[in-house]
Amino acid sequence: MRSHIYRGVVVTGTGVTLPGVDRPEAVPAGRPEHAEPVDTTVILGRRGLRYKDRATQLAHCAAGVALSDAGLLVDGTLTVPSPTVGVVVSCNTGNLDTVVRVVDTLRTGTTDELSPMDLPKVSCNVVASSVAIKYGLRGPNLMLCNGSTSGLDAVRWAATMLETGRLERAVVLGVEPDTEPARTLLDGPRPLDGAVAIVLENASSAAAREARVLAGVAGHARGTGVAACVAELAAVGPAEPVAWHVPGPGAPAGPLPGVPRHDLTTAWGACSGALGVLQCVAAVGAFATGTTGAVYATAGGDGRDATAGLVLTPPGR
Repeated sequence: MRSHIYRGVVVTGTGVTLPGVDRPEAVPAGRPEHAEPVDTTVILGRRGLRYKDRATQLAHCAAGVALSDAGLLVDGTLTVPSPTVGVVVSCNTGNLDTVVRVVDTLRTGTTDELSPMDLPKVSCNVVASSVAIKYGLRGPNLMLCNGSTSGLDAVRWAATMLETGRLERAVVLGVEPDTEPARTLLDGPRPLDGAVAIVLENASSAAAREARVLAGVAGHARGTGVAACVAELAAVGPAEPVAWHVPGPGAPAGPLPGVPRHDLTTAWGACSGALGVLQCVAAVGAFATGTTGAVYATAGGDGRDATAGLVLTPPGR
């Protein structure tokens, strides 16, 4: 089990682009009954979206909201130097529909039948790179597609780059689209069909621009097994947690007796790579409504190849 204590990494913005939900406080309740899919043209307009896949469109929406919420984007213009802002995206099924379409074309036809607009979207990093291009973010640009721990891993990578001075701030996104190939691959609950984002920032950089701090990132753990991960989080966290976001309904009963559990996979379906970022957004929403203690977020399980965990704390803690 590997762990690390972060010092001076804070959350300064959030973005929520989910069916029927557009604020962190409403995330734990799940998708409202009869909520319509997100219409990205209402948020972004139609210009430039025609050849963007569903995941990229959703990510553009959440990133824009998060950057604006953090005060980094005002009237479409960055308020800080563009090389200081990076992008880290977690998405396991994002461009799967494009990949399937291209493969099917090649299986039954020739390369001459491929759409020139599809070929750039076959690359797995298309979501992260597209977000960076749209908002002019010239810092490090990473795309993670490594299964159930991917969302928390994305937060960890961003926090590590902040702590080591590689950048000053990063928009971290979790996005999964509801497409036919995604449904076939996941073979279970309905895919999330949404995106969430947080802006992570060095505390010193946030203070210098008098940014509002929404939460702190205290530490992470990664290894095998939920119980071992939770035990390690207790070692890197500042205090006993007051809430635990579990990886799913199969979380073991033993760890953290008496601590309230929240399962966002029950509320939102197959969150896949978006789960960890969704958990972080939900924790920010809890802090905004009065939660005063640490919140644990965990993804992956005993039947998976890894478990990842994160400790989030209220502002000023």
